[in-house]
Amino acid sequence: MKGVSVRKIKKICVFCGANSGKDVAFVNAAFHLGEVLGKRKIDLVYGGGKLGLMGCVSTAVAQHERQVLGIIPSAFTVNNLVGETCGKEIKVATMQERLVMMMELSDAFIALPGGFGTLEELFQMISWAQLSIHNKPIGVLNINGFFNGLLSFVDHAVKQEFITPRARKILISATTADELVDKLQAFRFESDPALSKLKWSPSSSQKEKLDLTPRL
Repeated sequence: MKGVSVRKIKKICVFCGANSGKDVAFVNAAFHLGEVLGKRKIDLVYGGGKLGLMGCVSTAVAQHERQVLGIIPSAFTVNNLVGETCGKEIKVATMQERLVMMMELSDAFIALPGGFGTLEELFQMISWAQLSIHNKPIGVLNINGFFNGLLSFVDHAVKQEFITPRARKILISATTADELVDKLQAFRFESDPALSKLKWSPSSSQKEKLDLTPRL
């Protein structure tokens, strides 16, 4: 990335499936991503446990002697539902608290193939970036075209003027782990002038957790 200013990324949060998926390429890519993070001396934040792709990427990072932090709702730890976390574990009360803590403790976010939970986490981070709650880079590792349909849908939403071209730039994609990390490091956040004026930080001098829980 010669001539390009890069941001310092020390911790990446990875969202991915608790299943391994149909294609062995997903497992291989998860292990390889963990290896890339380890070699680049980047620590991992993830959802905890050892199931599916989550277990693959966390195991690979730990094998390269980098720190692994699993943030997991207490409900998932009952009866060892998701297996033992590979590294340090923080238990939280709710899924929303988990996601807020992931946002606060990470410098960037990567989504691997996964299901509804992975997609919810990915789009929550994108939405919060659009609202200028954070300005951290977000990318998908598009293994064997897994995210092609999703990326096409997002581009369709841009054409239909539900997503602005500026907001579209928030979501980065790449087909290899090295390329994706390079793109995350080169990312420059471009905030919406109106949304950037929103005040999300507590006015109190004491540091508090953001309460992003919807109120009905």
